[in-house]
Amino acid sequence: MTGPVEVRRIGIVGAGQMGGGIAQVCAQSKYFVRLADISEDALENAISSIRKRLQRLIEKNALTPDELEATIENISTTTKLQDFGDCDLVIEAATENEVIKKTIFEKLIPTLRKDAILATNTSSISITRLAAATDRPARFMGMHFMNPVPVMALVELIRSIATEEETYTAINDVVTKLGKISITSEDFPAFIVNRILVPMLNEAVYALQEGVGGVTDIDNAMKLGAHHPMGPLELADFIGLDTCLSIMQVLHNGMADSKYRPCPLLVKYVEAGWLGRKSGRGFYDYTNDKPISTR
Repeated sequence: MTGPVEVRRIGIVGAGQMGGGIAQVCAQSKYFVRLADISEDALENAISSIRKRLQRLIEKNALTPDELEATIENISTTTKLQDFGDCDLVIEAATENEVIKKTIFEKLIPTLRKDAILATNTSSISITRLAAATDRPARFMGMHFMNPVPVMALVELIRSIATEEETYTAINDVVTKLGKISITSEDFPAFIVNRILVPMLNEAVYALQEGVGGVTDIDNAMKLGAHHPMGPLELADFIGLDTCLSIMQVLHNGMADSKYRPCPLLVKYVEAGWLGRKSGRGFYDYTNDKPISTR
């Protein structure tokens, strides 16, 4: 370890739904943010989405126009990981794929300061394994934000076997300054939230596959019978069926337990490209004004 780091500049790799949300909350909390993606279009869309979300806060009298502009000014964008050399903390928020994440770390590490902290927003992959692929396992940990980031209060913090206490303290301090609440999870597959949540969603897909109920019946059963704000199939669409499948595969492989076997119908939807809201179709068709069940 090279001592504690005061986090002022935060780099974020990935400008999708999660990365854009993390960029927003960091910038609102007066951190200087550098947001990177391989696509200029993705970066433009992220900034546009952030501005729209902030505008809605103004309409609710929860933000001023000056605060909106200050937040946007705190974010710079880039397509080059080489631009992260001045960052104190870099959060990887790319797609839930271990090979892609490790490739990003390989390209990113030569540009970072030796004392910079590296975090991953993975929702299921081994933090210890990812940390071992870097040059700084002691300054590496999991920082799993919930979706949608600006709304959800929780951040799961996950140490690798090598994470030093100074790293954990620095990350926990950032979470507090963001106005979020942290919980600590051990480094087991899918951590706490997704280990409990995603198998429930997978079981809902099994219930659909076996004809126990239709899409709307299953969702209404859990909304009205268990007081869930969203039904499990609706929630799976919101998360992304590819992400749900990836998490189930991590659980199945990591636990070697048949109860985590991904439902074949979930696999079929992903193979068809029916990934949920982001693709316009999943267990519901979102191409019309009102979502319609697809099964």
